Amino acid sequence: MTAGLDAKDTGSEFPRITEAGLEALRKLIGVPITESAEPWCFEVTRDNIRHYAHGVGDDNPLWCDPEYAARSGYGGLVAPPSFVFALNRILSGYVGGLPGVHAMWSGADITWHRPLLVGTRIRCVAHLKDLVEHETRFAGRAVQQIYHVDFFDQDDNHLVSADSWCFRTERDAAREQGTKYDGAKDEPKPYTREDMEQVWARYAAETIRGAEPRHAQDVAVGDDLPPMVKGPMTVTGFIAFAQGWGGLYLRAGRLAWKQVHKHPGLGISDRFGIPDVPERVHWDDDLARRVGTPRAYDYGPERCSWLIHHLTDWIGDDGFVVSHKSQIRRHNPVGDIISIEGRVVGISEDDAGHTLVTVEQKAVNQDGELSAIGTGVVRLPSRGV
Repeated sequence: MTAGLDAKDTGSEFPRITEAGLEALRKLIGVPITESAEPWCFEVTRDNIRHYAHGVGDDNPLWCDPEYAARSGYGGLVAPPSFVFALNRILSGYVGGLPGVHAMWSGADITWHRPLLVGTRIRCVAHLKDLVEHETRFAGRAVQQIYHVDFFDQDDNHLVSADSWCFRTERDAAREQGTKYDGAKDEPKPYTREDMEQVWARYAAETIRGAEPRHAQDVAVGDDLPPMVKGPMTVTGFIAFAQGWGGLYLRAGRLAWKQVHKHPGLGISDRFGIPDVPERVHWDDDLARRVGTPRAYDYGPERCSWLIHHLTDWIGDDGFVVSHKSQIRRHNPVGDIISIEGRVVGISEDDAGHTLVTVEQKAVNQDGELSAIGTGVVRLPSRGV
């Protein structure tokens, strides 16, 4: 519980944000993190790339087909850029401090310096970067908790640098006072066969650029990227992502017992009285409602991975995602359908003379409500070079 103040002291079901808890966290800003949950993947392998890509819904053969990848410029399998989420749990939302206060992963700003090739072993260095207070429609007072992580390979080459952030919110305030999801708390209307056929037609129309280069000379400011669909959201889909990404707190048996006892603010009793992890908001409607959302909902890093998937389908095998910044604007509860759109907004050159293309993205649900925004910078090959 936070700074000795538990739910019973305040008359609330869950612990609250306290000044003492925030002050304890502020003292950790800039301090290297020496102890953290082990990552889902310590190295880049054929199997964990495939598991991750399939969890995202990405069937690009550059990630999954060794023979195809061997003919590419990489000479072998490479991981999708968002695979970094499987390599470090801090980047993925594993936060410290304020025990018992809800954490919602809400965005990342990532730069890739090198591709993530099969056989790469990963070392990470991380620290808490900043705390920023906000006033939100979701839960009133919220604290944005920002971390920075650097990724290195076995030869100490710098692979990736990234910031990510979670919003810490009081679960009772979100449930009792939040207004953000007032229009989404009723059970969704079931989809008809015709509705589903429309979604399936959109999936059928999607293409992977693949081995055909998208040259810089063929791109202009104002160009629209082909749209991408994700959904309808299902718990099955969320679990598929968790299988590839590893989740934050997914443990069983003795390991689950050790985790809950090491972090007393983590366990939340289920309907059987069993302390279980807050991550189950992604498959447990009851807990999702207790923290202020209408139903079980998707993972934040999952949403970011969809935006990056949208880019990698478009740029082709010879393109490279240089950076991507995502901001999560609302949850995607079970039943939602997400449409991702993108537009070229800038073309420039880097110091080496390579063409960089900036793409702005937005993801909206079936009711036109904004789910996420993203800005990606990609490097494209030039014709004749």
